[in-house]
Amino acid sequence: MRSVSYVQRVALDFGGSLFPRAICLGDADNDTLNELVVGDTNGKLYVYKNDDSKPWAVRSCQGMLTCVGVGDVCNKGKNLVVAVSAEGWFHLFDLTSPTSKHPDASGHHELAAAEEQKPVFKQHIPANTKVMLINDIDGDGKCELVVGYTDRVVRAFRWEDWSENSDHISGQLLLLKKWLLEGQVDSLSVNPGPDGSPEMMVSQPGCGYAILLCTWDSEQQATTEGRDNSAPGSEAPIRDVILHQTSGRIHNKNVSTHLIGSIARGTLKLMEGADKLLWSVQVDHQLFALEKLDVTGNGHEEVIACAWDGQTYIIDHNRTVARFQADENVSAFCAGLYACKGGSNSPCLVYVSFNQKIYIYWDVQLERMESTNLLKILDCNPEFGSLLQQLGVERSDVSAVKNLIHKTLYFPEKRQQSSTTQCQDPAGIDSSAHCTVVQDPL
Repeated sequence: MRSVSYVQRVALDFGGSLFPRAICLGDADNDTLNELVVGDTNGKLYVYKNDDSKPWAVRSCQGMLTCVGVGDVCNKGKNLVVAVSAEGWFHLFDLTSPTSKHPDASGHHELAAAEEQKPVFKQHIPANTKVMLINDIDGDGKCELVVGYTDRVVRAFRWEDWSENSDHISGQLLLLKKWLLEGQVDSLSVNPGPDGSPEMMVSQPGCGYAILLCTWDSEQQATTEGRDNSAPGSEAPIRDVILHQTSGRIHNKNVSTHLIGSIARGTLKLMEGADKLLWSVQVDHQLFALEKLDVTGNGHEEVIACAWDGQTYIIDHNRTVARFQADENVSAFCAGLYACKGGSNSPCLVYVSFNQKIYIYWDVQLERMESTNLLKILDCNPEFGSLLQQLGVERSDVSAVKNLIHKTLYFPEKRQQSSTTQCQDPAGIDSSAHCTVVQDPL
């Protein structure tokens, strides 16, 4: 396991406290560049943009915010910011609406008008929210809102729109389904199933997970169920749940599990399908957050796991591990794309510390995950072979090539003297006019 160091960092001002799921990265204002969205326990929603240490926008919500998200939850072709409180208040903010397009001279949004502080929509849903997901979970091409609760319940909602105007938010959330799980829900994930359709996955204690079946027959039936959700018994738990354990050995059910594949505290597992274990990695830290992010630029996402002390593990599909140590203990973590500098999104790691700061390590890219050596890298360079030929070194003679690289790196003066000596005849007469001097390969 090798260690990596990231030095490009910005510090953002954040004076509140937050729940671990009240932070996310996403395109909050629909300008194709991602922002950082943070919600605190006092009901304040902060949106940070670029490398500015001050919030770009601040909004007020009702209750303690437990989870925030960015996505097209209303299926209008644009992102909205979603904030849900522990008390069950669901807030929608449209940061591309006319009321949010009045920045002051410093580029921050004016906060004087009370109207600009209010959400464009607010609705009460069941309380004690814990985690949230905005995604298409039934394969109909439309996003649903999935919320996990502290009482082992997961609910799926869909937005019913009352207006065809994409700039006007008018409608309500309708309940689609309620699932009751055996254990606590710590994370939600959507993954392709065996037939390519979405599979809704929920973490379960003991390094297990459950697949939730979306069994609503039609949109009309779901709408009817949602409108009758106040009737007694209309939210009777329907247990369309398929439980999976990632190993024959039952892990400690007192520790939580997070998903992309599956993770328990101290143990990371990557699963393919329901029962095929690709790899398992044991670490010596208590992990609390799990993300996925392509840090190598090869199109394949790596697993990013963070511990409370800031130790961060980056693991690829081949089980190659790199780790990064943040400077402080952290209360929340997320990873993704963020437009910090340069007007473009780049891979970032975001840490919320206990000293009223949020640290963003931006452009956290690695050339490769696997370990390598200089000889392998040079061997991939076509110019390297021609330089060896001009120096009279056989490419297949590994010992000679290593000796040449060693002398070039550590004794460049001797290499230069050797080249000069070869350009003189035995009588000491300079014959450089008939000698070719080759530039050192490194």
